[in-house]
Amino acid sequence: MKRARLATPLLLALLTACSILPKAETPKIYTLPAAPGARPAATTPVPWALRIAAPNAPRALDNARIAVVPESNQITVYAGARWSDSTTHLFRDRLADAFRDSGRVAALSTDESNLGADVELGGALTAFQTEYVGGKPEVVIRYDAVLAATRKHQIVGSRRFEVHEPVDGKDVPRVVEAFGRAMDKVSREVVGWTLETGAAAK
Repeated sequence: MKRARLATPLLLALLTACSILPKAETPKIYTLPAAPGARPAATTPVPWALRIAAPNAPRALDNARIAVVPESNQITVYAGARWSDSTTHLFRDRLADAFRDSGRVAALSTDESNLGADVELGGALTAFQTEYVGGKPEVVIRYDAVLAATRKHQIVGSRRFEVHEPVDGKDVPRVVEAFGRAMDKVSREVVGWTLETGAAAK
């Protein structure tokens, strides 16, 4: 009987303690915004199939956190905010959308489906973050693209793409908007270079 009397207050104390523990924060999930795709002019599609691979990236970037570099050699993330997917998958899927919008590649796939293709676009995403320059934030995207002929197992071209996009403010929604603008610029440049360089893969 004494054990039961002692257990009751202990159980109540444990329940009370559980009720005052901080609740886990529910992060806000952000998609990567995009400008409306321009309606492509009537053009002849390229005569080769393209596969877009998710780029390699360091662990600090290859996740769903929104990275920020407040000062040199220090990388952190925005609290309570997440991308809707990992940065490498967001990057790959945005490039795929840009190629579709161009109307130039009729046979297009990603490494997610693992379909055969004549040419594969891959590479490394070495920056996908906000950096502070002179106390002002800017989005930095740096992509080392590699274009390869899959049947020849041969690299036909490589190039670094880098964009710096100012952020109009410091809050996360403004940062996300700047990421969208920066990604639009990178996508246009990558599409143009790939279409020009891909001809050498045949």
